[in-house]
This record gives sequence, structure tokens and C-alpha cells, in this order.
Amino acid sequence: MKILVTGAAGFMGSYVVDTLIARGGHEVYGVDDLSGGYESNVNPASHFTKLDLRQKKEVEQYIANVRPELVYHLAADATEGRSQFTPISATERNYLAYLYTLVPSIKYGLKKVVVTSSMSIYGAQKSPFTEDMKPMAEDIYAIAKAAMEESTKILAKVHGFNYVVVRPHNVYGPRQNLSDPYRNVIGIFINCLMNNKNFYIYGDGNQKRAFTYIDDFNPYFVETGFSDKVNGEIINIGPTQEYTINELAEVVLQTFFPDGNIPIALKPKYLPLRPQEVMEAYCSNDKAVSMLGYKTSTSLKDGVAKMVTWAKTMGPQPFHYLEEGLELETSEVPATWKNKLL
Repeated sequence: MKILVTGAAGFMGSYVVDTLIARGGHEVYGVDDLSGGYESNVNPASHFTKLDLRQKKEVEQYIANVRPELVYHLAADATEGRSQFTPISATERNYLAYLYTLVPSIKYGLKKVVVTSSMSIYGAQKSPFTEDMKPMAEDIYAIAKAAMEESTKILAKVHGFNYVVVRPHNVYGPRQNLSDPYRNVIGIFINCLMNNKNFYIYGDGNQKRAFTYIDDFNPYFVETGFSDKVNGEIINIGPTQEYTINELAEVVLQTFFPDGNIPIALKPKYLPLRPQEVMEAYCSNDKAVSMLGYKTSTSLKDGVAKMVTWAKTMGPQPFHYLEEGLELETSEVPATWKNKLL
């Protein structure tokens, strides 16, 4: 079977490719525009092409040549906090890029698509979020993800292909982009400390999140592409244990300074909440447990320790802000971005 993984040089996508290659028996193709991924993540046993999914004609030509039967769509601009300041980019890189991939795939023989959505679509509803909740987006990124989900349902009904929608929970681990100043809170905290800088916490730090180590996500995510029983389903994948951002900060700091002697200059500083930030965001995983046999195997403490060990082999990375700037440079832009504090 020909399998296409979008975002194949990125954090989560590269693990998916590795697992599919190890599984054997399939031709695995990958595309990525390398805006957030790295060629070093690409599995040499895969067929990799650098491709910007916003380029409609180029994407259609590529799909016509490959003719994938199964697509894992992970390519995204997963910056929900920034999407209020880059709404056009968030729509193009998420919703339109997905349609530009999905539509020709349907035309050329798609059998199934695994859609990587986001728990951001639950918005500010009462946690833990369950899959039967209606989308109530609080940000532009979530709107794009909700549109991807709904479009998939409609097109599958009309054109007769299978799909499954997966909503991850803050996945982290080795290979994550450490240089992104807009997203990946664990990566930002780690990279700041490696650069001998303090990190920043928005609000009072009592926001609650659940964090998923990559090894606790990837096997179950890949399995959704091969399991018929999950066809047409929406599934949250990740742990139920939630932590405040303050608790997360403490775990990261303890990993760097196990003796508890944290230099004053490296202690976190607090800034106002970002616009539209949801205070409590974590999910039920009952469906993943019952349908996929999901099990959380890595604690936050152990996962952060593994990521720090990897990050230290990479060394401190400079943070890369958008060269073209934000689409909306208003007074509401967080100081970490406006003043490039990281």
C-alpha cells in the first residue's frame, strides 16, 4: 500500500514515518516544506519530497504521481496562541493546505485519511473534554481544525472514503522544534534554560494542561490508519493527568537543577495572559482506551527528563521569530513576541 505522511520532517510526522517503515510491507512517502521540520528527521528509507502544501497545482501533480491509498495528515501551523495575530496564515497552512491535499487524494484513489486535529476545538468548555462535545473554538487555529474535521465528514459521505479524526493532547519529546518562540511550552522552557535565560509564564500559571510524551502517542496514532473499527470516529489520544503551568515549570527546573539551587536570573517571570487563552484544557481518553488499548507509560517527570537529555545533545538553539512579522501587529501582541524576549 502507498502511504503518504504530510509534515514528515516535523516532530510527530517523523515518528509516524519511522513506525510505518518499521512495520514493513508499504511504500511510505513523506512531504514537508521544512518551515518547522528538519531534513535530519527524515527517514532515508522513505520517499521524501520538499513540498509546500499551499501550492495547489504542485500538490495536485504530486498526488497524481504518488496516488496514496492512506494519508496521515500532520502538516500544520500549530500555533493556536499566535493564530489571532496570523489568521490568514493559520487558515492557509491548516485548512487550505489540508484541502489541497485531500481533494486530489480523493480523485486518485484515497481509501482512508487520518486527520490530525486538536483539542483546541473544544474551546473553554468544562474539562475533561469528551469527543461528543460540539466544537466551540476560542481561536483561529481551532476554527481551521474544526473546518478540517467537518469537511472530511462531508466529503467522505459523498465520495466514499474512510477517515478517523485524532485530537492529540500537547505532545512533546525529542525532535520537537526547540527554536519556535510561539508554541511548544516544554520546548520553550527547556531552550530558554539552555540559553541561560529565564522563561515566561502567561497569567498566574494556574492554567491546566495534559501533556503527552511522544512514545505514548505515536503507536496509537499510527494504528488508527490500519484499524477498521475506528473508521468514522473522533478520538482523543493522551493522558488524563493534568498539570498547571506552574507545576510544569517546577518539573523542568528540577530536571535542570536537581539540588533545588535555581539561579535567581533563571527563575520564571510572569506576563499577562495571551488573548483567548483557555484556562483548563485536558481530555477524557476513555475512547482511546477502549478502541485502541491506549495506556500512559511515561510520567511527565520522566518524559521531560528524556527530552532534556536529547535537547542537551542538540545544544541551545536561537529562537526564530517570523521574518515577515505578524499579520496583526497590535497592542495585544504578547511582549515575548513583540519585544523578542526569548
